[in-house]
Amino acid sequence: MADWLEPGKKAPDFTLPADDGTKVKLSSLRGKPVVLYFYPRDDTPGCTAEACAFRDRKSQIAEHGAAVLGVSTDPVESHVKFRDKFQLNFPLLADTEHKVAEKYGAWREKTRFGKTSMGVQRSTFLIDAGGVVRKVWKSVRVAGHDQQVLAALAELA
Repeated sequence: MADWLEPGKKAPDFTLPADDGTKVKLSSLRGKPVVLYFYPRDDTPGCTAEACAFRDRKSQIAEHGAAVLGVSTDPVESHVKFRDKFQLNFPLLADTEHKVAEKYGAWREKTRFGKTSMGVQRSTFLIDAGGVVRKVWKSVRVAGHDQQVLAALAELA
């Protein structure tokens, strides 16, 4: 289990398959801010609320020139169903072997109902146009998180 990636560090590059059949390479988005968020599972209550909040804020996020990328360990097929069910308007990336989540520190030990296991901890990384992490939200609470991200994007400008 890796330590959290902290603000001021270069965002580790990666290439992951997306829900639309393409591969997304983080470094290809240089020149614009990126909201990179890790979430545990497609089509679960918290993850759906978070994805829909980012969907609904897409135009406001775009006003800052930023892209949104959602990452979970679910396979592309699951992402396609999730995207279509909720009309999500940003890429969902499949980190099925949790290698990217590990690089960012989002792959953590979790305890649920008294049972300990490894999994993705809901977290968001704001990466600036130069590829540097500027803000990290660990253990994200979904309610109001979209507003926190918008406020941080405004501070980048």
